[in-house]
Amino acid sequence: MASEARLYTFSQTTLEQLKKFRLGTSRSKDPQAVMYQIDKHSLEIAQADTEIYNNIQELADELPEHSPRFVLLSYPLNLPSGRLSVPYVLLYYLPVTCPADVRMLYAGAKELMRNTAEVGKVIEISEAEELEKIEETLGGAV
Repeated sequence: MASEARLYTFSQTTLEQLKKFRLGTSRSKDPQAVMYQIDKHSLEIAQADTEIYNNIQELADELPEHSPRFVLLSYPLNLPSGRLSVPYVLLYYLPVTCPADVRMLYAGAKELMRNTAEVGKVIEISEAEELEKIEETLGGAV
């Protein structure tokens, strides 16, 4: 991670947003997601927009067709035991149609984003439609 930390950067504002989102979603009753992207020129990882998505379909609609994104997702689940679990994961959205240089850019930052955001698991998806099955994916991951 040391080399990634020198290459990619987070602003202080972004670090505060990451912490606030992580702490604020741990007891949420609804799904919450935030999108992050990498600026190709400065290599800064920052929030893609100010939106906090509470609807998985809205999130899927907003994912770009040809550009990767990191999506922090807090998704409340009722486990078979009846207990409520709120997994906090990083969705690594990497569409098959994105250019190779951009794929490499995001691949190099994946572990740094994972560690900085303090997520429990990284889930790779290549199509927005895969979000429709996120509850099944998380149910098997918890």
